[in-house]
Amino acid sequence: MIRVVLVDDQALFRAGVRMLVASQPDMDVVGEAGDGREAVDVVARTAPDVVLMDIRMPVMDGLTATSQILSRPDAPRIVMLTTFDLDEAAARAIQQGASGFLLKDADPEFLLAAIRTVHAGSSVIAASATRELFAHFTPAAKPVPPSYGELTDREREIFALAARGLSNAEIAAREYLSEATVKTHISRILTKLALRDRVQLVVFAFEHGLA
Repeated sequence: MIRVVLVDDQALFRAGVRMLVASQPDMDVVGEAGDGREAVDVVARTAPDVVLMDIRMPVMDGLTATSQILSRPDAPRIVMLTTFDLDEAAARAIQQGASGFLLKDADPEFLLAAIRTVHAGSSVIAASATRELFAHFTPAAKPVPPSYGELTDREREIFALAARGLSNAEIAAREYLSEATVKTHISRILTKLALRDRVQLVVFAFEHGLA
């Protein structure tokens, strides 16, 4: 059962998402919050797997709440909810460790699939959208860390394609590899670079001028 917490200052929006999520046999809404401060308390109390976090809220915004929640051990996966397709706050949240973002008017089936995807931990919500987001809000490039030098030539090729937002299937087709082989390469890359998932790989590439 995927334990979900909903965080949004609009009670009507929360009610709609709650009904949608609660209708799924593999999901359970274990808590709700109307602002970031309340969200931090609810997450600590309910230990959810996935948090749907609005970015703009009173008292404490979603960005601050996300930072506080992700600083804890065994933190849940957090998906940011935004009204804007290219939202600088969403980019900052992803840099802090959020697993991706969704538009508030996303198709209900896409939202449910996103929760399952993030909970699985092996995939990314809209890697291409994440790449587009960071293409618009690119910070000054940081020096490339020594860990990148530990990648093999093949791993660097796979890294570059993943950083462009290509899926495992797309990389496999381009490189004439099996999807299982690509998945193994990605796993090794994430381990060597101490990254959690594909979203963080995209962020790493943009932060260090490798995209």
